[in-house]
Amino acid sequence: MQPVALQDRAMITVSGQDAQEFLQALITTDLDLLEDGEAKPGALLTPQGKILFDFIVTRDGTSIRLETGTDQAESLLKRLTMYKLRAPISLSLTNPATVTARFNAAPGAYRDARFAKAGQEVYRTYDTEGETAGIDDYDRLRILNGIAVSGADYALQDAFPHDVLMDKNGALSFKKGCYVGQEVVSRMQHRGTARRRVVIVAAETALPETGTPLTAKGRSIGVLGSVTGSSGLAIVRIDKAGDAIASGEPILAGNIAVTLTLPAWSGLDFPVEAGEESA
Repeated sequence: MQPVALQDRAMITVSGQDAQEFLQALITTDLDLLEDGEAKPGALLTPQGKILFDFIVTRDGTSIRLETGTDQAESLLKRLTMYKLRAPISLSLTNPATVTARFNAAPGAYRDARFAKAGQEVYRTYDTEGETAGIDDYDRLRILNGIAVSGADYALQDAFPHDVLMDKNGALSFKKGCYVGQEVVSRMQHRGTARRRVVIVAAETALPETGTPLTAKGRSIGVLGSVTGSSGLAIVRIDKAGDAIASGEPILAGNIAVTLTLPAWSGLDFPVEAGEESA
């Protein structure tokens, strides 16, 4: 695959001697574990533990960059500015930013940890432009590997990090200490109460459009997100999906029969009984 230009991306750069300390106390990603040449997912949560903003985190020398959607960038910058107070840091925004997905290592490229978790070689660069024609292939690869994105797969302020597998892809830390929303997500982790999860949806014909309900036994268990042909993603109640699968009940996207698969890299299984999840 040729390098692909990713549209509608923006970049916030946090610079200064306390840049890492500042962000470490706010976002879900453990920056102490962020290596040079690595692009890791992360989020800034609401105090109630839901995803307020999501982004990809990289290092640029002593600065830390948050690559996010153009629709989030201004609001994220304002929120970071609110937290900044007198911290010796500076915040700058590039909107839009040049972001390219590559499928081989190159100088200045950052390996995308979300794809790496799924065993895929995908890199991001911020100084060279790719071709827009390959975006469908990129989305297909993302979907087939169970990598959800805000907007297409979930609404900001509506999903918990566990819903979109941030507890499995390195975006969510349970060891680094306090950050916004940390108590809620830690409680979900330790009590095992996460019930909504990203699944890969497959059908024998083309799937209906994004937003179509997924049903089992006539009841909604989730909503279809990203779609490419007969494959897609959805966030579903895996306890209810597990019940349907175990009993042989069909699962439908609209009126189309589908099969659901949890991404292999997540290590998750559909619960055998309602209210039971194994990881």
